[in-house]
Amino acid sequence: MSKICDITGKKASTGNKVSHANNKSKRLFSPNLHTKKFFIPEQGVWIELKVSAKALRTIDKKGIHEVLKDLVKKGI
Repeated sequence: MSKICDITGKKASTGNKVSHANNKSKRLFSPNLHTKKFFIPEQGVWIELKVSAKALRTIDKKGIHEVLKDLVKKGI
């Protein structure tokens, strides 16, 4: 399974792990993803999305119906 947010599109980014001796080695920074079920009352269905913590805040603010409508508008 890919580590990509279904709403925001956030995915793993790369960077360096830096030791106390300032040695650098490559590592991945994974996004804070959660698998969550949402109920859409307009359609009467449950959907399961993999969302980041920021996307959960957006859904709480706007509502799942508005967020999905914005995604359709963007063509995602």
